[in-house]
Amino acid sequence: MSRIPFYLKERLEEVQRRIVYESYEAQKLPVWERIVLTWILLFSFWIVITANTSLDNLIIGAIATLIIASFMRDMLMEDVRHRGHLIEKIVYFLLLYAPQYLIIMAFRLIESNIKVAKNVILMDINPGIIKIKTDLHSDTGITILANSITLTPGTLTLDVSERLGETYLYVHWIDVETLNREKAGEKIKGDIEEWLKKIFW
Repeated sequence: MSRIPFYLKERLEEVQRRIVYESYEAQKLPVWERIVLTWILLFSFWIVITANTSLDNLIIGAIATLIIASFMRDMLMEDVRHRGHLIEKIVYFLLLYAPQYLIIMAFRLIESNIKVAKNVILMDINPGIIKIKTDLHSDTGITILANSITLTPGTLTLDVSERLGETYLYVHWIDVETLNREKAGEKIKGDIEEWLKKIFW
């Protein structure tokens, strides 16, 4: 049997990976922006954890978190989209994106809790595993999407599969309403994916 089809498949996957990588590299934040955003996140966490706003504590926290941010910049901010000025990103995230996510998740949690309670009371359960496609490519974006789906009662993300630049999630759904992959994806992902696409590539 000829190995040509296998070779062509490998070459196609390699070209696809290169295209995704190049588009990813083009969307990455500059190094200094990644350091600043990571520092703001870590310093905010420092203030909340220590619960101490004395000048000594703030100076020590600022210096310590800046040193850590210079090493952790790629771990926390590598997948953030390169869009707009740094101040614009911070303001948008604090005043627009973070409240949007909290509102979306609050409504999804309330809706899912009601549906699961109804399914349990009426014993109307049709469980199954659904494969849904996501348009996200970054590890952070996919992780947040998978965890958001898992946090919602009635759904549990089991696995993530990447093939030829496309990413699929395998989700256990307590009440499979449709076998159509697109419609199931719309019901399971809701507005969460659209929100994540504003921040992550």
